[in-house]
Amino acid sequence: MEAKKAIFLDKDGTIVRDIPYNVNPDLITLNEGVLDGLELLDSLGYCFIIISNQAGIARGYFEEQDLVGVERRIRQLLNQRGLVLSGFYYCPHSEDGIVPEYSIKCTCRKPGPQLILNAAQDHGIDLLQSWMIGDILDDVEAGKSAGCKSILINNGNEDQWQVNGNLNRIPNWISDDFWDAASFISNQHKTKGNGQRAFEYS
Repeated sequence: MEAKKAIFLDKDGTIVRDIPYNVNPDLITLNEGVLDGLELLDSLGYCFIIISNQAGIARGYFEEQDLVGVERRIRQLLNQRGLVLSGFYYCPHSEDGIVPEYSIKCTCRKPGPQLILNAAQDHGIDLLQSWMIGDILDDVEAGKSAGCKSILINNGNEDQWQVNGNLNRIPNWISDDFWDAASFISNQHKTKGNGQRAFEYS
C-alpha cells in the first residue's frame, strides 16, 4: 500500500486561538484561514495530525483526560467542512512539573521528533512528502528532525529566533498566517520546488 502524506499541525497558536493551558472546549476556536487552508491541503491528498506539547498536565493545571474534550471539539470544528483529523498526539511531560509521573525528561516533547515519528509509524506516513506547520522554531525543528519540511507561522509567538547553528531550526518557509502556509505547500505541488524565505537568526 502506498504511504500517505501528512500535514503535522501544532495546536495552540497555529490552528486554534492560543489561550494558555485552556481545556474548556467552549473556548476553543479555529484561527482565521485554518478551515480554508486545511480544505486546500485536503484536496492535495494530505491527512492531518496534531502534534502538541501539553506541559499543563505535568504542571498540574489540568489532567490528561481533559484533552479528550479538546480533541473532540477540534474534530467537530473540522467536520464543519467535512475535514477529518487523523491523529492527536501530545506530550504531557515537563521537567519543571509538579505531578511526579509526568515531571521527567522525555523524548516526546518538541523540539524532539518522537511524536511525529510515532504518528508516521501508526498511520503509514511518508515523512519526505509531509510537512510540519507551527508557530515557534521548536515546531520547525521537530518536523525537520523527523524528515519533514517545516513552515513557521510568524504570528509573534516565536520571540527568540535562536538557531545556534542547528539547521533543523530554519524553516522551509515563513508564513504570515495559516492560509499563506497552505498556499505555499500548494504552490510547491505545482513547481516541485523547495523555497526558503530568509530571516535573521542567532
